[in-house]
Amino acid sequence: MVGNSYPFLDVMWTMLVFFVWVIWFWLLITVFADVFRRHDISGFSKALWIVFVIVLPYLGVLIYLIAQHDGMNERNLKQVQAQQSQMDDYVKSVAAQSDPAEQIAKAKGLLDSGAITQAEFDALKQKALA
Repeated sequence: MVGNSYPFLDVMWTMLVFFVWVIWFWLLITVFADVFRRHDISGFSKALWIVFVIVLPYLGVLIYLIAQHDGMNERNLKQVQAQQSQMDDYVKSVAAQSDPAEQIAKAKGLLDSGAITQAEFDALKQKALA
């Protein structure tokens, strides 16, 4: 009789409620992150948005997403571009920019040891000088 006490539709309803609850928290965190990331509104406006989203949970989140969707997209795009720029600058600073003379000397050492042929040495030399 225990199997009949929680029918399939009740299980589906519980899963739906749990899913909506998780989605709301996800959207709430997204809205909070966007509100606090913004520099174009005052602290008072930020506080009003936070209170509005907390007092009217689903309606507040949906109104914020509808009213600020373009700004959210632009701010996210700027953040991604800034992160990519920082990564590119870091990679450039870490990447070894060796001297062409040093590269040619290494290639000459490989040629003298017999590890590469004269044609390979010439190709490495041209690449280093380019």
